[in-house]
Amino acid sequence: MDRLNYVNSGNADYINSLYEAYKQDPESVDYGWQKFFEGFDFGQGSAPQSAAGTASAATPEHVLKEINVLNMINGYRTRGHLFTKTNPVRERRKYYPGKELETFGLSEADMDTVFNAGVEVGLGPAKLRDIRQLLEDTYCQAIGAEYKYMRNPIKTKWFEQRMESKRNQPSFSKDEKTRMLKKLNQAVGFENFLGTKFLGQKRFSLEGAEALIPALDSVIEKGSSLGIEEFTIGMAHRGRLNVLANIMGKTYKEIFAEFEGKNYDMESSFGGDVKYHLGFSTDVETFDGKKIHLSLCPNPSHLETVGPVVEGITRAKIDSKYGDDHDKIAPILIHGDASVAGQGIIYEVLQMEKLDGYKTGGTVHLVINNQIGFTTNFKDARSSTYCTDIAKTVLSPVFHVNGDDVEALAYVINMAMEYRQEFNEDVFIDILCYRRYGHNESDEPKFTQPTLYKAIESHPNPREIYYQKLLAEGSITAEAAKEIEKSFKDLLQKQLDETKAEARIQAGNPMFTGSWQGLHLPTKAEVYAEINTAISEEALLELGKQITDLPSDKQFFKKIEKLFDDRRKMVNETKTFDWAMGELMAYGSLLKEGHPVRLSGEDVKRGTFSHRHAVVTLPDTDEEYTPLANLGTEAKFYIYNSLLSEYGVLGFDYGYALANPNALTIWEAQFGDFVNGAQIIIDQYLVSAETKWQRGNGLVMLLPHGYEGQGPEHSSARIERFMELCADNNIQVANCTTPANFFHILRRQLHRDFRKPLVIFSPKSLLRHPACVSKIEDFTSGGFHELIDDTYTADTQKVKRVLFCSGKIYYELLDKQQADKRSDVAIVRIEQLYPTPVLEMEAIKAKYSNATDFIWVQEEPENMGAWPYMLRRFRKSELQLEVISRKEAGSPATGYSKQHASQQLYIISKAFEAPVSQDQKEKVKKSTKKMAETNAD
Repeated sequence: MDRLNYVNSGNADYINSLYEAYKQDPESVDYGWQKFFEGFDFGQGSAPQSAAGTASAATPEHVLKEINVLNMINGYRTRGHLFTKTNPVRERRKYYPGKELETFGLSEADMDTVFNAGVEVGLGPAKLRDIRQLLEDTYCQAIGAEYKYMRNPIKTKWFEQRMESKRNQPSFSKDEKTRMLKKLNQAVGFENFLGTKFLGQKRFSLEGAEALIPALDSVIEKGSSLGIEEFTIGMAHRGRLNVLANIMGKTYKEIFAEFEGKNYDMESSFGGDVKYHLGFSTDVETFDGKKIHLSLCPNPSHLETVGPVVEGITRAKIDSKYGDDHDKIAPILIHGDASVAGQGIIYEVLQMEKLDGYKTGGTVHLVINNQIGFTTNFKDARSSTYCTDIAKTVLSPVFHVNGDDVEALAYVINMAMEYRQEFNEDVFIDILCYRRYGHNESDEPKFTQPTLYKAIESHPNPREIYYQKLLAEGSITAEAAKEIEKSFKDLLQKQLDETKAEARIQAGNPMFTGSWQGLHLPTKAEVYAEINTAISEEALLELGKQITDLPSDKQFFKKIEKLFDDRRKMVNETKTFDWAMGELMAYGSLLKEGHPVRLSGEDVKRGTFSHRHAVVTLPDTDEEYTPLANLGTEAKFYIYNSLLSEYGVLGFDYGYALANPNALTIWEAQFGDFVNGAQIIIDQYLVSAETKWQRGNGLVMLLPHGYEGQGPEHSSARIERFMELCADNNIQVANCTTPANFFHILRRQLHRDFRKPLVIFSPKSLLRHPACVSKIEDFTSGGFHELIDDTYTADTQKVKRVLFCSGKIYYELLDKQQADKRSDVAIVRIEQLYPTPVLEMEAIKAKYSNATDFIWVQEEPENMGAWPYMLRRFRKSELQLEVISRKEAGSPATGYSKQHASQQLYIISKAFEAPVSQDQKEKVKKSTKKMAETNAD
């Protein structure tokens, strides 16, 4: 029943009944009554006999007003951010209903009335005028706070107490204010200097958002005082040069050299990247002498791509360096307003926040809100009220701050750091600012935003605004401010003069530092060198027993017990191992050697194809048991079923591998073609980072691949896309056909003294193929075989046709060869597609000297798979390859099982046709040539 009608009719009994219910259980009454009764009890000093019937109790009319005041307090807390003064260059949109007294059932006549509701904001019983002023000061000035949706009363109370007790009014010492002015001066002066000295060059300036620099400086100091030892930072190109120079400590000379082109080595094959994509790492010293390590990750122009990479780097260091302590390292992600609202990767990264396999203890998100994309107005860039509204999906608090108010921004970012350390959760800060020029410095923004840029044109920069504020309050003199500006300009000019005088500036921050010590960029010979990755038979069998042992005091599914019984037989009886055992023993052997192993992806614990069962679940309790985590090793085995994401998770695991090269880090796609969704990470990081940024990485990608009649979406991991990205030994691409070779290539990944990304096209049907097994001696001797010659053809002189292939199709070719007893056809497996074993393949031609046909056989259409690469790679070679495959197609595979079987039968049959003699080939060539000449005539 309507509360207002009851009170207006003088029904004090209703209020009393609510009060009695409140005393029994506060949650049983609605929010407004809860807050009223809290204040009422406090104001009375002790609980009265009734809330409306004692002599000291308020009249029903006043009780209603108390409720209205509580509603007003809640209204400011919930919607006050809509009425803030956060936009420095244009009027805010209007929102209705507003914050007028009438909105809450109050009026000017109530302004001097004392309300117990003042208790709720820390004033005690207070006049409405004072209550309202506190709310105005706290929620409607330069800071807008969104936090009431968080659903956790402890967290909302945490914010309310901090904000309302200080009215969100910053309070910094004179020294702190002077430091802020100096950092603002660096930010503004640096941009002005670049704009003057390097006319026409792109720099994606920070102008309009220079308050970011003192804010970052402040959060580093605050973080240090709260126990942070390291920050990992990710940002796009806007303002990056300023952050590199004035936060990271990259020398001005290095940056000027990049503008002058003096850090380019003509003799180096290093391609480099534009200066506003580059990363940097350094140690900085805080006020109290603490060292803080800062890492700014390199980032391409693909906005927000760096987010998951930063999170992965942070998690790797939490696991390997900080002993699972999330409070020692924190990620900071700096976004643009258009990208944070428009890029789906933001959502993927946010959904990692609280997941066991991906959490990093909370990220501080800073949004440089220029209120515009390239040329796109914010009204065309999103449907949400704020660009940061996606934060609400994971209940992260959001603060909107006027970018001209450097103290407000420093105050908020410090509070955000405190929240992060207290609750280990994400927090967003939306810095409302502007972009002084167009998207880049040569762009004309007035073409598309004339009114906005008319306002920006006459708007003073943040340094000037802050200088005038400090001057007015007497915190600095005009002479001191001028000296700060002059000395910095003189420093920049001196550094530029020295840069021009030097022939070449050697850039700092080499590739392999810190945890990369002992690793290096390999020579071509090292890439092709054989590595012995065998382990002893004794060690292998002992490991096999450990990973097949299930605790006797636990009850498992009968099928799981049967599976582990079969695995024990491989160890104890047959000494022959299938794919799953080969894989698990690779992990176990590395763990025993002190290398952590991390495997993540969709459904990896069991494996999409129910082969791995690295983690087994008890039937009645959902308790999990992981044999590889019970080997008694110091090195840990991490395995996580991921969220349904490829882009975000691959980026995360790439970052993890980057920060911990001594761990085997693996991402597995549920089906190989799902890697399509992560193509940006592959193109921009995995295959090109060495060339662009001199950053190596040892990430392994397992991409299930093979044509089994499952349709176009579950056949191809798009081998052709990876092959076209191969150059300069940048990555490794393999398609193994035996468990032992898979075992060795995984071990080789860490036994080398360099790191290269490894893409493995892993099997599906071969996981249970009776011929796809390896004997124990294949594990206990040698290493990975890049090429496996025919093991069934005894007399090489009889061979007339050599079939080169890779992956699953080998077993179908083998079945045909053996069934037809074809000793004239040899089948050679290319286990490593890249770096391609060219010399070994050419040696095959010499070995089978009587062969006339050398054919590449693949399941994929002719325009896909490895063939386009092989055709290009061997076009000038003596090894004149031909191809047998499916015909060219726009789709990877058919969705009809009968059509698939027919196509597969054609490929196998074609491969074993009678070889064509050399004489016949010559006749065909002559005939073709003569026909062409006739047609020409």
